[in-house]
Amino acid sequence: MLDDRAEARLEASQLPPAITINPEGRSPFVLVCDHASNRIPERYGDLGLSLAQRLEHIAWDPGALSVCQALVDLLDAPLVHSTVSRLIIDCNRETDSPELIRTLSEATMIAANIDVSDEERARRIGDYHAPFHLAIERVLDRRAERGLPTVLVCMHSFTPIYLDVPRPWPIGLIHGRDTGYTQKLFDALMTEDPALDLGWNEPYAALNGVTLTLEKHGDGRGLEATMIEIRNTEILEPAGVAFWAARLARCLVAAHEARGRAAAR
Repeated sequence: MLDDRAEARLEASQLPPAITINPEGRSPFVLVCDHASNRIPERYGDLGLSLAQRLEHIAWDPGALSVCQALVDLLDAPLVHSTVSRLIIDCNRETDSPELIRTLSEATMIAANIDVSDEERARRIGDYHAPFHLAIERVLDRRAERGLPTVLVCMHSFTPIYLDVPRPWPIGLIHGRDTGYTQKLFDALMTEDPALDLGWNEPYAALNGVTLTLEKHGDGRGLEATMIEIRNTEILEPAGVAFWAARLARCLVAAHEARGRAAAR
């Protein structure tokens, strides 16, 4: 028989590559969190990284999943999130991107990813990247069958300092090919707090190659879609998570209603 530690390791190793929560939610919003987890499957050991490094932003988006989970309850929204660290494979990158399997993340060398074979690259795509995007497609297909309107919301967090460059915005919004919904969300957030330092295409923009999920499942289906980036220092504690989830719930709804009014004119 397995002891408790062995059973825990086995359970962790068998965690699915993507988890879908509240798939039948009737909200117009579908939440997606590409970088929800810093989990490194057992076969990869620790990738040569310390525990402290594996807790840093290089491995995941701290706080992003917590905000999504709060929004599930506030909005009755479906959520699809990855369960594997972006250091194994980045589910928000094209499969031919040089950043799909990073050898350098910010200033940290990921030595175990150097010289990854084509076979191993294909394994990671098949084991983690493809199933994550398939899980999103299944939720969106089901909603289309039910005739439900859908706004895709891709949730991320960002580090307050990147390669010694400060990032002052507490939140940023990134749009795909269609700016319409993201602009209305921007307007709603600024109406709530006119003094908010809100980044437009900050700290990233689509031209940085960071919008695969937004474009593949949002633009690709002709859906309203947006990508939200929250500075992770804002959402590391429950109070911050609750504050931003409540604010975003209000503003996501307000933006959706504004788009509906505009379409009706």
